[in-house]
Amino acid sequence: MNNATSPGARTPLASTARYRSAFRSGLFDGKTVIVTGGGSGLGRCTVHELASLGARVALIGRQTAKLEAVADEIATLYPERAADVSRHVCDIRIEDGVQRTVAEVLERHGRIDGLYNCAGGQYPAALRDISLKGWDAVVRNNLHGTFLFSREVYRQWMEGHGGAIVNMLADIWGGLPGMGHSGAARGGVLTFTETAACEWGHAGVRVNAVAPGWIASNGMDHYDEAYRKVLRDLPAKVPLQRFGTEAELSSAVVYLLSEAAAFITGTVIRVDGGVPTARHTWTLQPAERTSVYQGFPQYRPPSMLDGDAAPADSAPEPPQATRADPDRPTDRRNARDAGPARGAPKGR
Repeated sequence: MNNATSPGARTPLASTARYRSAFRSGLFDGKTVIVTGGGSGLGRCTVHELASLGARVALIGRQTAKLEAVADEIATLYPERAADVSRHVCDIRIEDGVQRTVAEVLERHGRIDGLYNCAGGQYPAALRDISLKGWDAVVRNNLHGTFLFSREVYRQWMEGHGGAIVNMLADIWGGLPGMGHSGAARGGVLTFTETAACEWGHAGVRVNAVAPGWIASNGMDHYDEAYRKVLRDLPAKVPLQRFGTEAELSSAVVYLLSEAAAFITGTVIRVDGGVPTARHTWTLQPAERTSVYQGFPQYRPPSMLDGDAAPADSAPEPPQATRADPDRPTDRRNARDAGPARGAPKGR
């Protein structure tokens, strides 16, 4: 395995191979796409896929070092695209900061063809234990931030030129016990998506969403061992009997941003292995066979899974020892939008 290190990055690249997208080369030539939360996890994966398909990408996040690391990865793997990636430090919860950032993207790239609202965060807690401060932090991150970026992109560019917006949901069908703040916020994003699709359709703006289920993201390593044990048992609750990959979610996002989805708006693509279809009346059988799409050679699997959910040529990232502050959402999405709360996972 080739462990090349991108300039300025703190973690070696797992491979120097380019993204193996299911979409045709050049699909996004001449297009500019904003990815909030583009400095890590699911956003990072989508940034790589979009860059591999020719897009100019504007990375949005709160931590400069993370944005620079991903930009350096793109420059290492796609030197011809290095000048097409811009970095913008922004707190998506702050209105004037969002307004300035969208203006900066337009000044740098001249247009905005797509927006992926990937940034967000949450933490596991029962409703009775969530403070108003914690509730507000999660809702502002996941709902208000999505609204602010979408509205500003629409006002400043898409209203006069069209475009595509993809929002982030979760496996919220039937509620989200153990993460009620995130469930409420994501439910709001769902109705916002449907409303914006109706109100903005006349301008040629499509608004859709993706709803990931239990995705094997390295954000899993940010939980303590007791909670990791809960996460390790989750594949048995999935009809396809496994975790999803970051690339499988990214491909849904890329499809919705692409011209192939030109007549699709106001809808949600679930990327969850069929979890909402599982029922108490049916015992899921162990998988006899499965197929996995892993188009991201630079994928960093969670070390808590000991490589079980990752391809053999992936290099695991060292685990993080600290837990999230109970009043401050993390910036990770994994295992049902960060996973169920302590105790038994939600069944159906």
